[in-house]
Amino acid sequence: MSPAPASEPATRTVPERASDTTPDSPWPLRLLTHNMGIYVARMPALWVETQIVSLKRRPGASLVFLDLRDTDVEMSMSATCPTTTLDAAGPAVREGARVVMRVEPRFYPKRGTLSLWVSVVRPLGEGELLARVEQLKRTLAGEGLFALDRKKPLPFLPRTVGLVCGRGSAAEHDVVENARRRWPAVRIEVREVAVQGPTAVQQVGEAVTELDGLAHVDVIVVARGGGSTEDLLPFSNESLLRTVAACRTPVVSAIGHEEDSPLLDLVADVRASTPTDAARRIVPDAAHEQQVVGAARERGRAAVHRRVDRERELLRALRARPALTDLRGLFVQRAAVVEDCRLRLRAATRRGLARRSDHLRGTLAHLRALSPAATLDRGYAIVRTVPDAAVVRGADEVSVGGNLVVTLARGHLGVTVAGVTLAGETAPQADPDATTTRSTP
Repeated sequence: MSPAPASEPATRTVPERASDTTPDSPWPLRLLTHNMGIYVARMPALWVETQIVSLKRRPGASLVFLDLRDTDVEMSMSATCPTTTLDAAGPAVREGARVVMRVEPRFYPKRGTLSLWVSVVRPLGEGELLARVEQLKRTLAGEGLFALDRKKPLPFLPRTVGLVCGRGSAAEHDVVENARRRWPAVRIEVREVAVQGPTAVQQVGEAVTELDGLAHVDVIVVARGGGSTEDLLPFSNESLLRTVAACRTPVVSAIGHEEDSPLLDLVADVRASTPTDAARRIVPDAAHEQQVVGAARERGRAAVHRRVDRERELLRALRARPALTDLRGLFVQRAAVVEDCRLRLRAATRRGLARRSDHLRGTLAHLRALSPAATLDRGYAIVRTVPDAAVVRGADEVSVGGNLVVTLARGHLGVTVAGVTLAGETAPQADPDATTTRSTP
């Protein structure tokens, strides 16, 4: 900490360090500015890259007052340069030029301002600027900002087109007139901004961000006419490129002419070679679309006519067939087929009935052979007891005097048992006068 200035009153105690100040023991403002001047004076001279926003030169003055601005962000500072130093840099050093300066920070206690003293000025050559643009190009490409898969397609017919262009510029006229000539009903929302110079990056970026936030804007066009490499540098600025890459709305870049290639062309979703080309890309041509629709209608009508002609020829060929020209012959032919089927069906029925009849007769003969009636025809009889009608199978099942029913082939006999002869016995002679005989052991 340096000692206080000589004008400091001796009756007042002042803290030596800023951290020791209190509401009761503050620093006077002159001490603060004095110490700030000492601190700034310790800073060495250094080289900085900047852009000249304004240059104030007075006739006969030995100093030139400059306003400097950072090339990427909104940050500025004043500077003072000897006229001889500025003249030695050549005519390239003017408002809007990008330069490299050797400066010394200087603090002015009376005004409490900080400024830069310029001792050397060197304009950035075109080759060096292009080299820096190429380096930025490689960086952004490595981050994928140029990748095709992140590019958004343009709508076929946008509701509103956002246009960022210079004030009263030819680019605005080209885009608006050509777009309305192609599609008269198109709506264009214009944002007129600075498209070159120290404020171009900020104004273009703000306009793009504003249009991107409007829901009814479906596509944004950033347009500018041709110019020198330095004039087009704002459209290769990193902050502007990242602003465009973050847009949700498709962005069309229409900067300069066909041979111009700012980095905005690579970041934007669509590159147009000129502002007129941008108008052709963002809206369809009403006359062309009408021709396309008319041609499609003609093709459809021709296809329908061809189909009708084919069907008519097919119908004519069908009507020319013999089956349709001689309907009586068709019926006669079908009648012959029906008659043949009827005869074959009748013959098949007869053969089937004959086979079934033969089979039935054979079955009947077999049943008759197995039937008790056939046995009775041969002289056998069936004997049943009375009254329970049980079949008598042996002589031991009846008793003398019992009544029996004898079934013959023709008729029945009622008999009374006169005698019983068991198996193995000799049957006694029949007594004609006796009604029942029975032999006993």
